[in-house]
Parts: sequence; structure tokens; C-alpha cells
Amino acid sequence: MSDQLFIALQRLAPQHLISRGAGLLASSTNPFIKNTFINWFANKYDIDMRDAIEQNPEAYACFNDFFTRALKPDARPIDTGQSLVSPADGAISQLGTIEDGRIFQAKGQSFTLLELVGGKSEDAELYQDGNFATIYLSPRDYHRVHMPLAGKLTHMTHIPGDLFSVNTVTAQHVPRLFARNERVVCHFETERGPMAVVLVGAMIVASIYTPWAGIVAPQKKQVRHFNYQESKTLTLEKGDEMGRFLLGSTAVVLTPKNTLQWHEHLGENSPVRMGQPIASLI
Repeated sequence: MSDQLFIALQRLAPQHLISRGAGLLASSTNPFIKNTFINWFANKYDIDMRDAIEQNPEAYACFNDFFTRALKPDARPIDTGQSLVSPADGAISQLGTIEDGRIFQAKGQSFTLLELVGGKSEDAELYQDGNFATIYLSPRDYHRVHMPLAGKLTHMTHIPGDLFSVNTVTAQHVPRLFARNERVVCHFETERGPMAVVLVGAMIVASIYTPWAGIVAPQKKQVRHFNYQESKTLTLEKGDEMGRFLLGSTAVVLTPKNTLQWHEHLGENSPVRMGQPIASLI
């Protein structure tokens, strides 16, 4: 299939209807349905179960539980140095600095920081001229998202939107991809100032989950804001889980200017694992 045909089919497809249907299938506890789906997926994507606490795919109650399976405590060591770590297993889509309020997506494609965070100028100002890293989680990756740095959750925004695929081909051909797909923006206060982790939905993504709010997306059609300023309990340590994709997607990390330096050996398509240092704090 040509790239242009692939994109055209995504534009024509009933994205939300397909994703909701996939969600019903993925949550089914019927043994025949869930085992057939799990075994097909595991074989197609060559899933490595050795790091999982439960290594028998058919022992999971449904496909969602298999897909968001927990790993052994020592499977992903968290770097304890003065670093920002990868929030997930996957590959670097892009990373760098936010220039003139825009974030680089792919050759010839970019989007604004303001639209990514949901249109609130006070949120965009936190990261103006700062740093970003976009990490793509492929179907075979571990799909829990963890804290790149310790921080206290201050507020969260859910922005409804499209559900295009977020693979490399789509990123190259769909303008403003990560700022038009449905997403959940989580803002934290850290020892180095504010930090945001953006969980971006995609085609076939049944939902986005956070430990403090449960399933956040998909929900209603309007933008929703959640304030956690008064909470004294929503402090997460570096490496703590902060979200899950029920079927996978992309995470974008935002930090202010003059807070870190990306590791020079990392670039487009560099593989990363959760807990691996990807930047040095300055």
C-alpha cells in the first residue's frame, strides 16, 4: 500500500467508531475471543513475555490486561542520577528545542506548543523556548508510561480530537498530527520547574488511563480541565507509573528552557527503554 493511500484511508475511515469497536473487543473476557486476539497479536508482533510478571498470555482476563501487563520490578532499572529518563519503551520520534512556539514533527511538518497543550496560553508559556521529546510506542512495546522525573501533579487537560495512526509514515504526511489527535496533557511541578507529559491517542487506541483519574479518554467531546493544586497526595517519584495506553500510541515530554541537555547519541528512531536516561539536568 502506498503512503498516500494509507493516509487517505485513515481520513475516510470512521476513526472513533473503529477505535470504540476495538475497545469492546479488547475488553472482552470471553475465553475464545480474548485468547484468539491475544495469541494472534503475540505472534504477529513477536511479543517477548520474559519481563512480564505473568508470562502466560492466556492467563490474562482480557486483551487489555495482556497489553498493559506489569513487568517484574527489576525489568526496567530507573536511572538515579541527575537525569530525565524515558517515560516508556519505544523509539524517539523527535527531540530537541521548542523554537518560536513550534515543535518539530517530521521533515516539513510541525505544530504549535499552544495547540498541543489545549489552547491555554498560561500552560504554553511554561515551556516556551523549552525542550521536547516525542516517543513512539509500537504495538510490541511495553505500554505503561512512567515519570521522567519526580513531580507533583498540578493539573490535567483532556483534549478530544482525531485518531490518526501515529507511526512514522503518518507523522510525515499528516500536518499537526500530535496536536490534532485526542490527548491527555498532565502537568507536574518538579525540582527543576514545570514538566508536562502528553499522552496522545491514535487509531485503534481504546482509551487512555491515569492512576489518579482512571480512564480519561475517550469521554465527552469538549475540552476538560482537572485541577489538582490542592491535592497533597499526587506526588510521584521518578519511574512511577503515570498512565497507560489501552492499545498504543505516543508520549510527548515538555520541560522549560535551560533545564536539560538531550544526550547527543539520541536522535530520530533511536530505541529507548523506560527508565533509561535520555537527558542530563543542568
